Amino acid sequence: MTPPTLKLQRASKKESLHTIPADFRTAINSDARVKEVWADITPLARNEWICWVTSAKQEETRTRRIVVGLSKMRGGMRRPCCWAGCPHR
Repeated sequence: MTPPTLKLQRASKKESLHTIPADFRTAINSDARVKEVWADITPLARNEWICWVTSAKQEETRTRRIVVGLSKMRGGMRRPCCWAGCPHR
């Protein structure tokens, strides 16, 4: 059975959700465990993962962050580690 595709839920009025880029969405949808973690984390945690990926200045870094991020989420990590956090909050 194929797992359903990822759908982002609307955050509350108090919280805004960054737009998830297509490459990151595709990567999340490709891994059932990561989708499970993604569905369980808070909108703030999702924002931090999205911002961490999109804040990379070089394409190579962005790609590496997606791969590393998925690995960390697969291991149960709920937020990017060793990063100052989303500057948009």
